[in-house]
Amino acid sequence: MWSLASLLLRSAVVSTSLSAPVLQPPVATPYQVMVAEHARLTDMRTIERAIASGDTVLQRLAARALGRTDDARWALMLDRLMDSPAASVRLEAVRAAAQLKSAAMVLHTRSFPFAKETHPAVRAELYETLGRGGAAETQVEETLRGGLSDTSLVVRRGAARGVEVFLRRNARGGYRPSPATLTAMASTIVADRDPALRFALITALNTAAHRDTAAIRAGLADADPDVRRVAVMLGRTWVTDTSAMVRWQALRSAGTCDRALAHLRDRSEHVRLLAIDLLGTLRCAPAPLYALAQASTPWRSRAHAVFALTYADSLKARRAVRDLAISAPWQARAWAARAARRLNDSATLARLANDAEPNVRVDAITTRAEAVSALRADHAGLLLQAATILKRVGAGATRGELDAAVASFERISRTKPLRWRDPREVLFPFIIDADQSHMAYGGAWLTQWLRDGDPVIQRMALEAIPALRSQQPTGATLFVPPLQPPPFPTEAQLRALEGATALVTIRGRGRMALALLPEVAPVAVHTFVQLAERGAYTGKTWHRIVPNFVVQGGSPGANEYDPATPYFMRDEVGARNLRGTFGISTRGRDTGDGQLYINLVNNLRLDHDYTVFASTTRGLDVLDAIQEGDVIESVVIRRRGARGAR
Repeated sequence: MWSLASLLLRSAVVSTSLSAPVLQPPVATPYQVMVAEHARLTDMRTIERAIASGDTVLQRLAARALGRTDDARWALMLDRLMDSPAASVRLEAVRAAAQLKSAAMVLHTRSFPFAKETHPAVRAELYETLGRGGAAETQVEETLRGGLSDTSLVVRRGAARGVEVFLRRNARGGYRPSPATLTAMASTIVADRDPALRFALITALNTAAHRDTAAIRAGLADADPDVRRVAVMLGRTWVTDTSAMVRWQALRSAGTCDRALAHLRDRSEHVRLLAIDLLGTLRCAPAPLYALAQASTPWRSRAHAVFALTYADSLKARRAVRDLAISAPWQARAWAARAARRLNDSATLARLANDAEPNVRVDAITTRAEAVSALRADHAGLLLQAATILKRVGAGATRGELDAAVASFERISRTKPLRWRDPREVLFPFIIDADQSHMAYGGAWLTQWLRDGDPVIQRMALEAIPALRSQQPTGATLFVPPLQPPPFPTEAQLRALEGATALVTIRGRGRMALALLPEVAPVAVHTFVQLAERGAYTGKTWHRIVPNFVVQGGSPGANEYDPATPYFMRDEVGARNLRGTFGISTRGRDTGDGQLYINLVNNLRLDHDYTVFASTTRGLDVLDAIQEGDVIESVVIRRRGARGAR
């Protein structure tokens, strides 16, 4: 990947030293192409000029821009770039094809250009792209299998990733690889000791549920703990290991009561908490849980123990749940609410449904009356939960419930940023269903939402008024503007990001040093830096912890639904989701809101779907220690050349 500084320098040179011939459009600059990429589909002229320029930097940027449209209409433009004499351009074109829904079409119409492509990096990307977009058919599988025997390790890695994503994407349809492919995968794992290749193929064998003994043995002996981890997953094997991620996976895959009991004192809190959970779900002897459920136990272990008791000893759990429900950390009270739901402890739930912390109420509210009361909250997660409860009522809702839902929907629409889509998306169909019984909010009320700023709400309004499909009432106009992205950074702002780093301090855990990636994700980095320098992340928690997957946080509401930005961020996919990389959390295409996730392991399944904008250069031990409720104490941005933190 090119450096951002060289791109911007080149932009300045191109814009000042080249004069355009009369009647011809000026040559695009790298910065202009990046701006056009951000605009998505509204400035294709700049992209076309970049492709026609013959300049490899411009063409690479144009290819990336086409891929990030996620629109198959531009596949043929990419096809032109695949014939470039420059391998760097061909590589970026293939990467872009992987992002388009028509990746298979691009490659099929070219009769699989593997034979004529000589550059290993491009060949590797071709294999991965074929796996990502290829149809579930024998020809694709055979081509990918052939790549596993290529003489180049780079190509074999690409083929392995192609096999992995091909099997993963087609497994839901019932596709099964041939015995020849399974044999080739297993033998490659044994013969080739490259960790990246082994990781992809062992993951693929797990998808195919093919537990090859030799492949498992080879994986368990690998020096890379992530390879050993997926080998444990494949073999469902019990092992002891120096790496916490492997021990956690072994306990998850092959845990027993005795093994869980032995790991209650593991040096990793992730492993200890899993051991507590297993004592409950495996319905082991509950005596250790009684001790852990005491008030003197640290709250995370205590909360897990109390919840585990709901499986192991529901009678003793009731008293423990009520004691946990008065804990100081709100996260502990949320665990109490979840445990009370399992026990049908209505008294505890009713008390927690009035808790001062919205996230506790999310787990506690169960009745229609509680849901109506929650509709007045300024917390997207609580509003979503309330709307979800009421939606189940549908046409049986009372007029009071309908009026409360309408008032909440209108208030959110009027006062909250567009990013509060989630509760509105559930409230709207409830209002439509409930109004069938009351006829209080008809076409006049519905029509106004045809001009809502969110296309999702507009479509829901249109579908709710069948008459509009053939004839619109007077004054009603369907208006579907594209979602407006945040402003693209200026050239000066981008230059200031070149070489920038970040220091993230987690209270009580330590510091993580990050290298930011503005050349891959300029808007994501710019947004992260702006939020950090405003102190938007200071004091925010990590609310979602999934061991051997990700940690997620940075939300003002300490949940998945309350946004850190008032706008939707553009996806800027491209960088891989490797262990220690930071990304932007989303719930669909172009729905980032400044919330963060960090990859605890290598997550192949997140590639091409999520924006990665930074990588950890120091502090992976701090990452591994992060637990639910841990607080971001500070995020300090350091720019290259600056004397101090800014």
